Amino acid sequence: MNHLRSKGIFFLSLLFITIIIQSCGGVPEETSSDGTSDKVFAVADILTLVAKENDITRTLYTKGIVGAGKKQGLKFDEDWQDDEIEAGPLPALFLRGISSDIRKSPVPLGLYLGSDFPINASNKFQGKQAELFEKIKTNKEPQHFFEEDQKLYTSMFADLAVAAPCVNCHNEHKNTTKTDWKLGDVMGATTWQYPSDSLSYKEAIDVIKAYRNGTKAIYNAYLNEIAAFKIDSTKPSIGDKWPSKGFYLPTAEVFIDSVRKLTSYKSLEKLLAGSDKQKNNDIASN
Repeated sequence: MNHLRSKGIFFLSLLFITIIIQSCGGVPEETSSDGTSDKVFAVADILTLVAKENDITRTLYTKGIVGAGKKQGLKFDEDWQDDEIEAGPLPALFLRGISSDIRKSPVPLGLYLGSDFPINASNKFQGKQAELFEKIKTNKEPQHFFEEDQKLYTSMFADLAVAAPCVNCHNEHKNTTKTDWKLGDVMGATTWQYPSDSLSYKEAIDVIKAYRNGTKAIYNAYLNEIAAFKIDSTKPSIGDKWPSKGFYLPTAEVFIDSVRKLTSYKSLEKLLAGSDKQKNNDIASN
């Protein structure tokens, strides 16, 4: 009985902290005995955490929205925000929208997608990043380093071709420099940057919050674009159903909730580990 009671308390605690993470609010500023924020996370660990969340988010959007949506008649285009085009953002533009929203926030988190065969020439890796990307293509392992020119801690993660829409779009695009992409290929690398080598608990929460806010912002921009469609027959029903069920799209809340269900446990584990480390530091300093 005591075992069951303890187990119940443990899961209630997890639920409570998960709510904090999902809302990204109500987290106090942690300070050490000398009044400065305790740095409890290595920057590579937090960039890895948010990169994994990004992988899940983009896979869900690519497969669950773009891939399934195309089968129902939904359209996606690189010029999706033009008034005359009734379409949604392609996966790479979905990521660009997240990145753009992060840049508007006070969180000094950088995000972009590069490649050695990009559709947009400005996204081609140069210098050290190009060198490290060759390693990523070989072993698909992340690369963490300090970018001397920019004075930023940088992490690069393999961006894989996870769905047919990605492969087809890149192979058929008018500006492509490579036409033989196939599923599973390393098409590029998501590249994350941060100005410090370590983060406090609050700073780690702020990074997650900035990413999630960016996801919600670009998805809402897509829904707002749909609302402006001039032809009613091109507007899917928006609610709790996904394109796999018909001519539907989930609301932003449903989409984000699905992402959180897939990512929050791993994020929670990492944040709890940092919280435990901070508590130990506090005990040692007292």
